[in-house]
Amino acid sequence: MSDMETLDEKVNGAPPMDIDEPVSVKDHDAFAAKHMPDLCQDVKEFRVFTWKLTGWKKLEKKLTSPEFECGGHRWRILLFPFGNSNAPPNDTVSVYLDYADPKRAPEGWHACAQFALVISNPHDPTIYTVSHAHHRFIAEECDWGFTRFSELRKLFTIQDGHNRPTIEDECADVSVFVRVLEDPTGVLWHNFVNYDSKKETGYVGLKNQGATCYMNSLLQSLYCTRYFRKAVYEIPTEEERPTESVALALQRVFYHLQTSDQPVGTTELTKSFGWTSLDSFLQHDVQEFNRVLQDKLESKMKDTTAEGAIAKLFVGKMKSYIKCVNVDFESSRIEEFNGTFSQYTGSWHSSEFVDLQLNVKGMKNLYDSFRDYVAVEMLDGENKYQAEGYGLQDAKKGIIFQSFPPVLHLQLKRFEYDVQRDAMVKINDRHEFPFEIDLSEFLDETADRSQPWVYKLHGVLVHSGDLHGGHYFACIKPDASSRWLKFDDDRVTPVTDREVLEENYGGEVLNGVPPTLQRNQVRSMKRFSNAYMLVYIREAVMEEVLPPFKEEDTPAHLKRRLDEERLQFEAKRREREEQHLFLTAKVITDETFSHHEGFDLASFDEKNWPPSELPTFRVLKTETYNVFKARVAQHFNSPDNQIRLWVLVNRQNKTVRPDTHIPENEPTLTVDVIRNNMAARQTDLRLYLDVIPDPSKPELPQGTIMVFLKHFDTSKQTLHGIGKCYAQRNAKISDLVPTINERMRWTPGTPLKLYEEIKPGMIELMKPKLTFSQSEIQDGDVICFQVDLSEKEIHDLEMQGLYSNPVQFYDFLQNRVMIVFRPKSDSDHESPEFNLVLSKKQTYTTMAAKVAEYLRHDPIKLRFITTHASNASPKAILKRSLNQSIAEIISPSYTSPSTTVILYEKLDVSIVELETKRSLKVIWTGIHNREESTHTFLLPKTSMVHELADHLSKQVTMSANGQGSGKIRVFEVSKDGKTQKEFTGTEMIGNIPDPVELYAEEIPLEEHYADDADKVISVFHFSKEVQRTHGVPFKFVVKPGERFADTKKRLQARIGASDKDFARFRFALIQAVTFKQPSYIEDVDDNIYEHKFAPEDVLGLDHVDKSGKTRIGTGEKAIVIRG
Repeated sequence: MSDMETLDEKVNGAPPMDIDEPVSVKDHDAFAAKHMPDLCQDVKEFRVFTWKLTGWKKLEKKLTSPEFECGGHRWRILLFPFGNSNAPPNDTVSVYLDYADPKRAPEGWHACAQFALVISNPHDPTIYTVSHAHHRFIAEECDWGFTRFSELRKLFTIQDGHNRPTIEDECADVSVFVRVLEDPTGVLWHNFVNYDSKKETGYVGLKNQGATCYMNSLLQSLYCTRYFRKAVYEIPTEEERPTESVALALQRVFYHLQTSDQPVGTTELTKSFGWTSLDSFLQHDVQEFNRVLQDKLESKMKDTTAEGAIAKLFVGKMKSYIKCVNVDFESSRIEEFNGTFSQYTGSWHSSEFVDLQLNVKGMKNLYDSFRDYVAVEMLDGENKYQAEGYGLQDAKKGIIFQSFPPVLHLQLKRFEYDVQRDAMVKINDRHEFPFEIDLSEFLDETADRSQPWVYKLHGVLVHSGDLHGGHYFACIKPDASSRWLKFDDDRVTPVTDREVLEENYGGEVLNGVPPTLQRNQVRSMKRFSNAYMLVYIREAVMEEVLPPFKEEDTPAHLKRRLDEERLQFEAKRREREEQHLFLTAKVITDETFSHHEGFDLASFDEKNWPPSELPTFRVLKTETYNVFKARVAQHFNSPDNQIRLWVLVNRQNKTVRPDTHIPENEPTLTVDVIRNNMAARQTDLRLYLDVIPDPSKPELPQGTIMVFLKHFDTSKQTLHGIGKCYAQRNAKISDLVPTINERMRWTPGTPLKLYEEIKPGMIELMKPKLTFSQSEIQDGDVICFQVDLSEKEIHDLEMQGLYSNPVQFYDFLQNRVMIVFRPKSDSDHESPEFNLVLSKKQTYTTMAAKVAEYLRHDPIKLRFITTHASNASPKAILKRSLNQSIAEIISPSYTSPSTTVILYEKLDVSIVELETKRSLKVIWTGIHNREESTHTFLLPKTSMVHELADHLSKQVTMSANGQGSGKIRVFEVSKDGKTQKEFTGTEMIGNIPDPVELYAEEIPLEEHYADDADKVISVFHFSKEVQRTHGVPFKFVVKPGERFADTKKRLQARIGASDKDFARFRFALIQAVTFKQPSYIEDVDDNIYEHKFAPEDVLGLDHVDKSGKTRIGTGEKAIVIRG
């Protein structure tokens, strides 16, 4: 019972309670009603069991009651009369409900029970102490209750309000009230340890990358819409890469959801969007994400068999109308919703759709929301409608649906602007929605009614939390015959109808009882969970939208590709799991040594240099040396008896050298023993393959040492190994000279200089007359040689900036660093990515010269940008004037990468000029508020903005129709996209914060000559919602006494819109007095001049964004999907 120490922290019950109005323990129903709250679960069976105890103080330390049955399970009371905790002995009573004999229960058993444990006076059942709890009893947690049920002294003494103690004459009744509850989903109060979503539901979840639960809930909904899944599979993606193609990445996510047993990752998908890891920690609007994703997919489906699939699924039609009451006149227009039919191009485009957003506030249920949406507004009295040809008329204004799509995505307006708070808030009001809804009453009388417009609920997307954050999940019914499932990131669980509907309506909790809580979720009571998006499917087309999914519906190339990846993954997983059984052996050969340019025989752990590519073997640790050697011999096509393997060790002077060869006469010797005993337990085994010249004489003569030779070629400025040689310890160093001349095929007697490679930073000229022993040369040492040079040859080399001896070259090697130079712009396909080896002692000037030489570009016209070590993203521009060393440029690097990435940029001007000047890009919008051209200027940082305007005036064409003043205004756009931030002209361009997006326009003549009676206001473009701004805001003159019909004509002329386009514009005043909510202008006789304009008040033009540059909210990051 050791696990009972923590039970008090785990129970979801209440502590022992004092009873104000006692109920008799024997009045079972009344007692249960008082002490066991309704958990809103169906009760399978209710049972009360009482255990009478006498001689309490003589009871054993632990005892169990007789067994009793309830709900098909056998139970008993487990009692510790003197406590089962670390409290002082005889201080407390511990009591639990225990599942009797769990070992005999079937595998995987569980029982959900609510219970109350009671100790009462046997003579007066109104005197008692009680505690209640509920628990999912399983094999690992087969008892549950209270370690500190009550202090013993309180049970033995008379408490306030009573005339007897609970335990009287050492006698007491111990009772348990048990409700065994129905568990229709099988997961009631589940702790989800070792829970298998695939096994329990047939579905798997999606991993949360940080804050991608909003995306996961929508992706699961789209995945379960099988027609949509099939359409996505029909997009051709054979030649594409998943991190660059949204379509392929989404296909892969869908395929993994079909076939995987584990939760599926979405990192590949978000990378295809062009998102960084930071984007995965930003919660976005689901509706906006859905719109952008479907827009991207629709473009991918163009000219394929899937073209039009999204429009077919999600697009319906509605009619906006104004109908006169007393005359036969109606003005109307047809719009498509939830994905819209473009009125301008004749094709559907999801970025232009009208969302079907239904009000929640003040609406009891979904029917009320639809009735509110189609509610008729009367235009009468002072608000009469100006009907063309009929003058002012009473009229009815409204919206009526002409058709609904097969799949309805209903956005519930859970987030609204609160006038009193002047802020967006979440609407948590109760709003009911049904499993089935008939929408025929909201259709136009001309609608096709050949089939019923009955819709079945398919999905409920839920938000739990407030405006500033929270969690998203989805309840989905994948098809007509399946049960409802909850998709909550990586977990999929069955849910009840109540959990789908009642618990997601929002509002106050019914009967004051919170929704059923899983353990450890008490904090969620403080939040609000409710539906924000409903997915309904038309019953008449259910089989077409949710057809049975067949094997052939999955693209063969996708299946083949992912099955191969899965096999590779499994192989790597097995390799990782078995890694502790193996070690890695790396073998240096004479050939690898001949290509090595650096210290020792190979590079292993150099900070700024990649390791050498060596033949590598994965060896079972228990493999004998003889077997391993045979494998090595076979790999190098050498006879067994012609090779010998030497173990390399890390010497104290930080070199890695061969130390001793492995003995051949120990048949039981294993590679693990070799590593542990001969290589000082290095992580891998490093070996040198020694080829024996004469296999008949495998043993070397006494006193022989093996020395490695390197040649420093001054003409080529290279250092390479030329192999090993054997020498006697008592031979002189000069005895090596003939051997080297012969091996290099040089003229006998060629003078040489010999150097010992002692360690990095210590290369010393050797004394030819000393012996190897006197020079302290041992097995594995490295001797470097060069042809002896004359003073003139040395002088000539050094004048060219070249190295004249190995000491200098080794210093370069010690400070060398490989730098990757990459073009700054990803779209710059003409500039290559390349590597250069430089010394950390060299400077910016040398680096620029070497890069310029490689690129065949002027070094003075190159600019370099350092990068972050973690992801190679741009960090800081390098200043030429500082002429930093390479060491300063690449440090500090806490991650110590083997290579450094520096970005380069080819310039049209000198870097010297650029460091004293400012490069600015100006977007020219002309006289008609259109982005006509972009101009780049390089001006001294001391230049004024009016000088920038002067330069711009020479490159743009001013209006020739008398509309323009010939004057230029330079401005920025405010963060919310609604107003201009105009420059006065006297600002110094070097002081303009970076980054900046500058615009310029020609000031209209009427604004230039506006008098004191005129008002100059700001005008901006938006689409449906004022937060969705687009285009460039502009200034406009409002004249006194002018009808809005005439104002519209001047607006049309100002922006140069065609009659056809302008007819679809709507106009709204956004004023502080109306809390910046749009007030649409419908009356052509209105005079907007009469509205009192505060400085922040603006006029909004509501029309479709054709620029593709929509902004969303103030400072809010719009969702962008690039792949």
